[in-house]
Amino acid sequence: MNRVAVQCIKELRQFVRDRLSVALAFGLPALSMLLYGFATRLEIKNIPLVVQNLDNSALSRSFIERLYTNEQFVPVRCPGGDLVKTVLNRGIAEAVVIIPPEFARKLRAGLPSPVEALIDGTDVNNARVIKNSIIATTNSFLDIEGLSPFRPLIHPQVRLWFNPGRKESLFVVPGAFGIVLLIYPALLCALAMARETEQGTILQIYASSLTASEFILGKVAAYVIVGIAETLLVLLIGFVVFHLSVAGDALLFTLGTLLYLIDACLYGLMIAVGAKTQNAAVQAVAFGGFTPALLLSGYLYPVRNIRYPFNLVADFVPARYYIELSRDTFVRGAGWAGQWFVPVFLTLVGLLLFRIARKRLGRMQISA
Repeated sequence: MNRVAVQCIKELRQFVRDRLSVALAFGLPALSMLLYGFATRLEIKNIPLVVQNLDNSALSRSFIERLYTNEQFVPVRCPGGDLVKTVLNRGIAEAVVIIPPEFARKLRAGLPSPVEALIDGTDVNNARVIKNSIIATTNSFLDIEGLSPFRPLIHPQVRLWFNPGRKESLFVVPGAFGIVLLIYPALLCALAMARETEQGTILQIYASSLTASEFILGKVAAYVIVGIAETLLVLLIGFVVFHLSVAGDALLFTLGTLLYLIDACLYGLMIAVGAKTQNAAVQAVAFGGFTPALLLSGYLYPVRNIRYPFNLVADFVPARYYIELSRDTFVRGAGWAGQWFVPVFLTLVGLLLFRIARKRLGRMQISA
């Protein structure tokens, strides 16, 4: 253990002397948290909508007002002389609603009065949201005006249980913790290892009495300490900037975060053992770590939406489980009863990564 501690202290001293690594360790995570927290928006708002009113009655104007007061649509005027459909072709608006003549008279007489809605289907998800919003707004308008052809016997009372204010930051920011705390510790550890290979100082390790296990433990311990400092930084941003609060078990989150940081550092070291240059190590970490963490972890969309065979790969992505733990800690609050498997999985992943890294490094020591 003494030699592991010495190796850890040596790594920390080298890290502190490298200003670029310090900036990478703390500047980029802080910037990433702000970018993810403010730039990632899953709820569609401010959708440009053009309405052509061919009836111009009080009822039709009331319907238009209802469309624009649902906090999703913003009015856009059709350019003079252009047909309404050309607004979609030019990208001026994403939806067009055409109210037919005699709209009010037919509704008052109990007759159907079809309203045409043209939606830009370039973005399928966006088009689905616009369609559902127009349908829901129309049904609400008919109900308020007393024009519904029937009265439903069931009136569901819907309540948002964990996030009644519908704050997107409660979903986005805890998920961003999983991305930031994976990529930067892994990247720092990979760069440190690749630098040893690139500069030839790794040969001193091979010539010393330090074993592969002691070398790995010492290097990983150093960058886990750096990762803990990064964790405190991103948590501070989450609490102060995005007003997060702990809803679950803080002890479980602390344990899960520590295991996650160990996994991240072991992954970066394992990748860098076989890398000849720092550029190669960075590319390998980015492709093998960041891409799956972003696309296969449930950060942007539910894992159940991922298609075969990548849904099987998602089951082995550590970021998926850590993001679930993070969101439980800051939003749901189930604690150990719902998230006990996360530290178990992260421990198994860490043991596997350590075994692979030790085997690869041990082979290099023998060949050296």
